[in-house]
Amino acid sequence: KQVPMTDDDDLEKLRRVCRIAREALDAGHAVVAPGVTTEEIDRVVHDYIISQGAYPSPRNYYNFPRSCCTSINEIIFTVFQILDLSGGDIINLDVTAYKDGFHGDLNETYLVGNVSESSRALVQKTYESLMNSIEYCAPNKMYRELGNIIANTVEPHGYSVVRSYTGHGIGRIFH
Repeated sequence: KQVPMTDDDDLEKLRRVCRIAREALDAGHAVVAPGVTTEEIDRVVHDYIISQGAYPSPRNYYNFPRSCCTSINEIIFTVFQILDLSGGDIINLDVTAYKDGFHGDLNETYLVGNVSESSRALVQKTYESLMNSIEYCAPNKMYRELGNIIANTVEPHGYSVVRSYTGHGIGRIFH
């Protein structure tokens, strides 16, 4: 399958919506703390995206009720119920914004209060896999190699990679 090419105007639109998503993620992160609910994080992310004239891509997508996808601790997929964060949790926030025909998507995992050393090590190793992947990226590189880079970074440390699940992505199509 061919990756769609974009012109300079499209790239600028993509940069703008990705910036909105980044800032919405930062706004969500700013409220992550013990006792905060996933509903409150979702409200903050939603309000920020809307304030920028964009729309949260996940909201109402196949009846998904939230604007931000949250996964707590070892949960891989988004939690639908409202949960309170506890000190010691880790939480992944996944934000996708839509504006001017483009989706901008990103996620990060955050530490909530004092976490175990094993949770801290997991977050550090996954961050390292991201940095290794970014370092690899350049013109004419094979996109499929990114999965190998991630696996080769985390698996020697006892972590596993979910191979049959993909993220939202950026561009004109959500998923």
